[in-house]
Formats: sequence, C-alpha cells, structure tokens
Amino acid sequence: MAKPSRAVRISRPKPADATKNGPVGKATTKAGKAAPATAPVAASGPQPLTDGELEIVWKTFKRTRDENLRNTLIEQHMPLVRSIAERVLQTLPKSIELDDLASSGLFGLMDAINGFDLSRGIKFKTYCSTRIRGSILDELRSQDWVPRLVRLKAHRLDRAIRQLEGELGRAPNQVEIAQVLGISLDELQAHQAEANAKAIFSLSEKWDDGEEEKEMEKVEILADRKSANPLDTIQQNDALEIITSSLTKKERLIVLMYYYEGLTMREIGEIMELTESRVCQIHSNVMMRLKTQIERTQEAAAE
Repeated sequence: MAKPSRAVRISRPKPADATKNGPVGKATTKAGKAAPATAPVAASGPQPLTDGELEIVWKTFKRTRDENLRNTLIEQHMPLVRSIAERVLQTLPKSIELDDLASSGLFGLMDAINGFDLSRGIKFKTYCSTRIRGSILDELRSQDWVPRLVRLKAHRLDRAIRQLEGELGRAPNQVEIAQVLGISLDELQAHQAEANAKAIFSLSEKWDDGEEEKEMEKVEILADRKSANPLDTIQQNDALEIITSSLTKKERLIVLMYYYEGLTMREIGEIMELTESRVCQIHSNVMMRLKTQIERTQEAAAE
C-alpha cells in the first residue's frame, strides 16, 4: 500500500521591520513610537517562490507526484506561457485570440513539468519555453485547413520571387522563377496553383479604419455584388416613367409584363383576356410610337 504524500512546508523569512513587542500590523521606531499603519496590499495572483523554495517543490514533486505541487509549478510559470503567447500573436491575424494561444501553451507547460529531468542540470525555463511554443504552433497547424507541405511550397515560391525582384529590379517571369527553384515550368505552374489556395477570414473581425469610436465588423462593409446598383435602379425607373407617360393603361401593362416581368405574349393575353395576336399588335404599335418619340428627342437635342 502506497504511503500518503507528506505536505511540504515552506518557511518564509519574517519582515525585517517587525518587532516582538510592536503591535500587529504596525512597525515601531527606535523611540518606541508606533508608525502609521499602512493598508495591506492585495496580492495579484500567487506569490513567486524563491529559487530555494522552488527547488524544494521540484524535488518533492518528482518524488511524490503530488498534484498540488504540480499546480503550484503551473501557477509559477503561467506568466511565461502568456509572454510566449503574446510574442506568437504578433505574427498572426487579428482573428486569433490571445487566451486561445495561452490555453494551448498551458498543455505544453504541463507536459514539460511531467517530463522535466532534474538530473540533467538545465534550467526549466529554457526547457519549457520550447515545449510551450511548440504546443501553440501545433494547435495552430491543426486548425489550418491547408496542408503544411502546400504552405512550405508557397513560402519557398515567395522567397524566390522576392530574391529575383531584388536582383533584377522588376517582376520576374516564370522561366526565371523556375530556374531559381530548379524545377520545370509545369512543376512551377502546379506550385502556383497550390499556393493560390484561398484563405479563410472571419467576417466578425473588427475593421480598423483609424477611428476607435466607429468600430465596424467586416461583414458590415462587404459589397453584395448580386444586389442591384441603387443609381442604376433610379435611372431605370426615371427612364420607364418618361417612356410610358404617353401610353394608355393597357399599353403600359403590356410593356411592364413583357420587359420587366418576363412574361410571353400568350401569358399576357391570358391575364388581360386578349388574344396573343392582339397583344403582339398592341406591342408593335407601342414600339413604333416610342421609336418615333426617341428620334424626335434626339433631333431636338442635336439642334
């Protein structure tokens, strides 16, 4: 039967200005007068341990594997996790949250604590920094829908293009790029097709236009290319009003249903209770009158 782990008691030095005879919470001067009491300062987070205390915790944890001691080590190194996450965040899009990176780095810290070997004589900060950063990058790669090999090819292609632009002073052609990469033109075109994979952007991401008071999301400023242009709609309505102003009600309905509703002459005749030939006759008369009206307007404008 395993023996229960013993609690580690870490003794901290007493404050230097405290005296045995002085009142609690107050410091006494040489003259014996009590100095004004100061308000206690609230500690933000766990108090950092000294090197000696941290060494005791490490040795005891490696011997007992106590979860409380492991949590103590995690709390002591959480600022390092956040610091590494902040540095990685500087190279990422704004849609990535710092807390998500810190959560991923926390798993790397836990693995580093479990796998750290005290006998190797290296600092834990040096050992865990690599594990934390690697855990963050692994999580980012797992969320990337583009294969890593495609990303490497795209970076290699970009480096070759930038190198040639610096040497030639102009944009390189495909033959020059293929020679630098040491591949054929067909392979270069395949690389370019893979590198042109579309990226995913968050429509909820804030649009930075330099004005903090007017924060907008990208979804609010995207253009809907399928929607009609308001200016074109106004011009079409004005032109329709001018063209049909001289028509009768029956003629106006035929023009609207044929050109705007997309109905056939037969369907218009069924709606208006007219024969198809009669609808065609009315339509032809309307077109002849509108043509004459337009020609007169153009002649008047030319004079």
